[in-house]
Amino acid sequence: MIYVFLANGFEETEAIAPIDLLRRAGKQVVTVGVGDNIIVGSHGIPVAADTIAQEAPLTDELEMIVLPGGMPGTLNLEKSDYVQAAIDYCAENNKFIGAICAAPSILGHKGLLSGKTAVCYTGFEEQLTGASIGDGPVAVDGNIITSRGAGVAVEFGLKLVELAVSPEESRRQRNAILCV
Repeated sequence: MIYVFLANGFEETEAIAPIDLLRRAGKQVVTVGVGDNIIVGSHGIPVAADTIAQEAPLTDELEMIVLPGGMPGTLNLEKSDYVQAAIDYCAENNKFIGAICAAPSILGHKGLLSGKTAVCYTGFEEQLTGASIGDGPVAVDGNIITSRGAGVAVEFGLKLVELAVSPEESRRQRNAILCV
């Protein structure tokens, strides 16, 4: 199971593209609303979350969490005790943690990027405490996947698919999305 956290002010593309791609690849993706089940994105688009944070268990079935960026969505994610607990659970259990745009700053503030390569939205680099700043659209270092922003949300989603499914399914999904 994969949780994609949604907090008011999230960047819609950075959430919806990975959700769509992971579901196309056959993964069980649960959108988790922080604070409510109707969450409004940074561009005014309301999204109905599958569940709310307090009802999303942190169990062995959890394979990955995804933190979309956007403002003030990133700040709202970071303020959530439940999101913090989910990040800690994944870090302690070597589960994948995906973060895009400003959201890698949450991981930087927690010290999870020390000694790792990471990327983020331009201007947030100083928030990635201890990280080596990569130069590509997506960086994978251990169980942490970071990405730059909305313009590479599909590439971020495809990388999450690559890590979550078999190599054959990953190739099939990439080819289908890129029409090759």
